[in-house]
Amino acid sequence: MKGLNFVCPKCSNTGYDVSEFRATGGFLTKIFDIQTKKFTTVTCSRCQYTEIYRADSSMLGNIFDFFTD
Repeated sequence: MKGLNFVCPKCSNTGYDVSEFRATGGFLTKIFDIQTKKFTTVTCSRCQYTEIYRADSSMLGNIFDFFTD
């Protein structure tokens, strides 16, 4: 996601950091601690304003997460 033409809507800075996180989707995934939802964040390097975008998550990644957590 580098090369993104990001301009912070709060402070107009163009510097940013990109990261990702996963979250559970429903009741059964919470019980078994399986993260089925994947999100990408873009955070302004000056004011820390953060935008969150839903990303595609693969089934293989979900299985790998299940066995490594």
